[in-house]
Amino acid sequence: MKENFYILKNGWLVRKHNTIYFICKKAKDEDSGFMKEIDEERQEVELEKIEESPEYDKRIIPVERILSIYILGRVSLTSGVLSFLSKHEIPVHFFGYYGQYEGSYYPREKYLSGYLHIRQAEHYLDKEKRMELAKQFVAGSAQNILRNLENYLNEGVDLYWEIESIRKLIPQIKEEKEMGKLMATEGFIRNLYYSTFDKIMGGRFVFDSRSRRPPQNPLNAMISFGNSLLYSTIITQIYHTQLDPTISYLHEPTERRFSLALDISEIFKPFLVDRVIFKLVNKRMIGEEHFRYELNSCLLNDSGKRLFIKEWNDRLNTTIKHRELRRKVSYQRLIYLECLKLIKHLTGVKKYRPFVIWW
Repeated sequence: MKENFYILKNGWLVRKHNTIYFICKKAKDEDSGFMKEIDEERQEVELEKIEESPEYDKRIIPVERILSIYILGRVSLTSGVLSFLSKHEIPVHFFGYYGQYEGSYYPREKYLSGYLHIRQAEHYLDKEKRMELAKQFVAGSAQNILRNLENYLNEGVDLYWEIESIRKLIPQIKEEKEMGKLMATEGFIRNLYYSTFDKIMGGRFVFDSRSRRPPQNPLNAMISFGNSLLYSTIITQIYHTQLDPTISYLHEPTERRFSLALDISEIFKPFLVDRVIFKLVNKRMIGEEHFRYELNSCLLNDSGKRLFIKEWNDRLNTTIKHRELRRKVSYQRLIYLECLKLIKHLTGVKKYRPFVIWW
């Protein structure tokens, strides 16, 4: 099974013949980093000197076993590296200083389909067809949120009022005729959900309210970072299908973003991102020492990111017995299967119904 490769340190991605290396400076402090700017014309000579230095680590990236690369540090790479990764169909995702998703290197698409592209556009341009899909994304998100809350209710957390309030809102999703009202209903459900976080996590980290770019407290820092990882994970899975990631239904398609990944992410946030956060906090695996505060922001530090990524990767690789397929599939594979279900809907094979957790 192919794996995701995460780079948190500063350094260089280098290609030598048919091998990719990551070179970085050895550092005692996990949060420290160093990167020397090298002119591309002198890169080969300079990097040879660096490779021979005992102050630097050199690690081979086994491209034949890599699904995608996540760059969270300051990393220099050349067109030769990107060309080699393209041949192996490996997307590269870049993250900014605050841990937010910045963009992706998307290799030339192998599974292009003019027919499916037209069908995607038709479903966006037809208001009724677009609303049908948008409602399914919101309904799937609401059902998965509800399942999370029911689990904690069963553990003795007083969430009865919030659960009943969300249950009353779910039938309203089907009745909405306008996208603005549908988004408002989705917002009400999510705000009710966020209001339970202090109860679910025992108030260990105070949530207050959702804050972004930059996040204001540890919980918001984890939500933003987790959502960025989920978004890029979905982009990778879309890449391996015939779907166009820029045509979406719940979120408005705009320039410079893969908005279909935002649509699909709504379904998976509750049981991928949120359950990672609940585990880290409730099992006391993460603490204030894993965050750093700067001006108006709170961010995961390098050790915090490593901890989160480990739990995130473990969750992606967790398997369940799929009720329809009758075999075990990983959570990461569920995202790919969700893309295939969407294709079947767009091509008229089978109506799309979102994946809803039962555990």
